[in-house]
Amino acid sequence: MSPTYPEGFLALPSTGKGSIVLVLHASWGLNDTIKTVCKRLAEAGFVAFAADLYHGKVTDKIDEATTLGAAVDANVNQARAELVDATMFLRERAGSDNPGIAVVAFSLGAYYALDLSVNVPEAIRSVVLFYGTAGTVPLDFNRSRADYLGHFAEIDQFESQSNVSDLEEALKRAGRPVSFYQYSGIGHWFFEPDRADAYNPAAANLAWDRTLAFLKRSSTA
Repeated sequence: MSPTYPEGFLALPSTGKGSIVLVLHASWGLNDTIKTVCKRLAEAGFVAFAADLYHGKVTDKIDEATTLGAAVDANVNQARAELVDATMFLRERAGSDNPGIAVVAFSLGAYYALDLSVNVPEAIRSVVLFYGTAGTVPLDFNRSRADYLGHFAEIDQFESQSNVSDLEEALKRAGRPVSFYQYSGIGHWFFEPDRADAYNPAAANLAWDRTLAFLKRSSTA
């Protein structure tokens, strides 16, 4: 009998098994873009699971996305608990020979990915951030055991360069391996093809190639 996964979207590789990647959605919710990310990860040989922080709600409107995201952040302890539960469930299903879970997070999900890496450090081996940080929320990365990769936009009205720089410095001070890339001349959501006003295919493809290479290295480390 197949295990019952937490609320979200699961994509499996053809072998049915592989290193696990937890995907955390942006403020739009668990939309088709995030599901496609999971499918692409599965095609690359990973078990990909996208947690649904909105419990079925999805939008493509900025004002609604802002409201939904604010509601999650207002109940941060509940969201944190749900993600910890999902992480431990996935880790248990992976078995004792799995090197740990990777987290790929977009915008809203970035804080929660970083938070997981310090609150369940034994479970998280790597973190990939797409145009999101923890903002001004202090996190103790001395507890982390993860490697970090970040993709950030040069022109980003939602994520300041100071937040990106502060996060990079905090990770380095904690002795964590970190590689942050800035993509010139583009803005927030540049990876998401359904955001016609922001999507940049060249930057998106480069970020994806870097992400896959990073995930493959961390899964065999």
